[in-house]
Amino acid sequence: MPRFKNYLSLIKFSHTLFALPFAMIGFFLGIFGTKIIHESGSPGLGLLLIRFVLVLICMVTARSAAMAFNRYLDRNFDARNPRTAIREIPRGIIAPNSALRFVIICCAIFMITCWFINPLCFYLSPVALFVILFYSYTKRFTPLCHLILGLGLSLAPIGAFLAVTGHFESLPLLFSGAVICWVSGFDIIYAMQDVDFDKSENLFSIPVAVGKKKALWISGWLHVLSAAFVIAAGLVGGFGGWYWVGILLFSGMLIYQHMIVKPNDVSRVNLAFMTANGIASVVFAFFAIADIYITHKHW
Repeated sequence: MPRFKNYLSLIKFSHTLFALPFAMIGFFLGIFGTKIIHESGSPGLGLLLIRFVLVLICMVTARSAAMAFNRYLDRNFDARNPRTAIREIPRGIIAPNSALRFVIICCAIFMITCWFINPLCFYLSPVALFVILFYSYTKRFTPLCHLILGLGLSLAPIGAFLAVTGHFESLPLLFSGAVICWVSGFDIIYAMQDVDFDKSENLFSIPVAVGKKKALWISGWLHVLSAAFVIAAGLVGGFGGWYWVGILLFSGMLIYQHMIVKPNDVSRVNLAFMTANGIASVVFAFFAIADIYITHKHW
């Protein structure tokens, strides 16, 4: 029977770092950026702490389901690709059926957890699962697969905000727009590693469709749009100085990853993909949440 650590490796648990900080922005924006704590019948601090834990469970299980499903669906491609042949399913460490059962369990936990949060989150949970699972099929028929991945991760700040407030507002949507462009941009960079293999297997990606040079250009403009979204969120939300410091650092990490990856040199893609983007999301979330507490709290 596969060990638990093998499943953590299968889903690249450390990559949860990408979307989780933006989910935390949505969560704390829901608490301190609204008058929810002062409203009649609003959740108390104890219930908010429980919801925080429930949001974490939703984030982990949704992303785990999406990643494991991607590994399950792409197992034959992964086995033929020298870069991915060392993954758990091609190596026989985890059986395909075991991976699929893991996906089903994660989806079930996700939906049950959403039921405990509030009715709106529960009703929207199948939609969220459809988006994040459907992504794994898109590379088979469209080079826009990167945008679908971005869309899936962009649900994090909206979902976390809904978990607290139970209703939609425009500000979390701006953060979601930032996530779509940010994730799509760095996924394009990541896909540059597999251009030759993807062509041989008739798989789609923007680097395959337009070449590495133009793909980097598209990625760059997506990251410009991502920065524009967080700037717009800062203006709409009336954020203070801490937030703008976070934007400068976030933008700096986006620029850095485009400086170290070149069309003819993808040797540092992993540095750009994991290190730069992990730092970007965590640092930005830290300053954004600090500013939300200092500037927006209604205690």
